[in-house]
Amino acid sequence: MLIPVRCFSCGNVIGQHWPDYKTRTENGEDAGEVLTELGVERYCCRRMFVGQVELIDDVAPFTVYRKPS
Repeated sequence: MLIPVRCFSCGNVIGQHWPDYKTRTENGEDAGEVLTELGVERYCCRRMFVGQVELIDDVAPFTVYRKPS
């Protein structure tokens, strides 16, 4: 799914870092170093990135479009 805009624990705004984090980690960079360079220092905020699982491809086939009545 989508990364939350704010950290669940501390409320720090973290959503703007997701595109950079995703592209850099897909290119083979270490996740910890990327988060440090992006300025995400708190462990609660870091877990929001490291624990993120992309489920949209698994969920999308089961969505049902309903016509408005």
